[in-house]
Amino acid sequence: MIRIRQGRVLSVKARRPNFTEIIVQIPGEPEQKAYNYDLLTGPVDTGDTVVLNTTAVARKLGTGGAHFVMANVSRTEHNAGQAGHIMKLRYSPCQVKVLAAEEPDSPYAEAIKNTTSLDGLPVVVGTLHSMLAPAAAGIKATAGDRVRVVYVMTDGAALPLPMSNLVRDLKATGLVDATITCGHAFGGDWECVNIYTALLTAKTIARADVVIVAMGPGIVGTASPLGFTGVEQGEIINAVNILGGRPVAIPRISFADLRERHYGISHHTVTALGKIALTSCVVVLPELADYRQYALVRDQLSQAWPEGKHSLVWEDGRPALAELAGRGIEVTSMGRSPADDPVFFLAAGAAGSYAARLTANLNEAQS
Repeated sequence: MIRIRQGRVLSVKARRPNFTEIIVQIPGEPEQKAYNYDLLTGPVDTGDTVVLNTTAVARKLGTGGAHFVMANVSRTEHNAGQAGHIMKLRYSPCQVKVLAAEEPDSPYAEAIKNTTSLDGLPVVVGTLHSMLAPAAAGIKATAGDRVRVVYVMTDGAALPLPMSNLVRDLKATGLVDATITCGHAFGGDWECVNIYTALLTAKTIARADVVIVAMGPGIVGTASPLGFTGVEQGEIINAVNILGGRPVAIPRISFADLRERHYGISHHTVTALGKIALTSCVVVLPELADYRQYALVRDQLSQAWPEGKHSLVWEDGRPALAELAGRGIEVTSMGRSPADDPVFFLAAGAAGSYAARLTANLNEAQS
């Protein structure tokens, strides 16, 4: 069930494309931040009366911290654009019409239909949204701004891309050049129906040199072996191989997360790469100065999947963190910064640097 309340917009805190952050007042409750997705509920302004989904804040859930506008009572009619026939959030009150890149009415449909292979395109595959920034920074630090980085956001966590402050900052600073949202995720520069057409769109339409695939903010987990949305990492690796790309996996590693299942190599990585991925990839590990950490990671990986299933490489992740600092990008994961949990961010940065070198090798081979 949804906890629904009506409130009044006291002020507008921020506007960006298709997303508005507001402060609302619900009678008898404290002032509270709320998010309005303009693609779903139209524009909102100070003084408007809005219907709010308040469930997460009331229950103090992981997606809490803000209410979400369900309808704007002060603006009861809002027309959708004419283009597009593909519905996302299908058969829900919030189903939204988009022009998918691969549908017949799209100007890109023919080009995507005629693209059948990624032709060795490097695809970095993560499990958390917070891996995106260091991975992108690793690519740019290694190959420079001439390399185009395209982010494909899946529907494993948050569905609206515009809510990600991180993506906004990465695009503004040039670390990410374009975005694609696939499945039920929406709000990217291009919309796609699934991961396969999203990857083909990244190559053919967005002209990616390197693709990064990861979900939006808010992974779902249950502490059970298979009950987390990060299992998609294995499925995406399969998709990249099916299409002839070169999958590069970011392992989830932490020595600050004291939960046994996430200490060192996370069980998320072991499950996604050991059970779900039916094809091979390169798993990039950050160079570790602490021998005890190195030994633990090696021991965990030796038991994670059959020997030879995936290739392991060790890479310096520090250039990525320097690149983030140089561009003024502050990052956290689970509330921890690179100073708190350096290995987590170094792993993603190392994967980006490795993928950037694959791009250089690919270009040399094709020249």
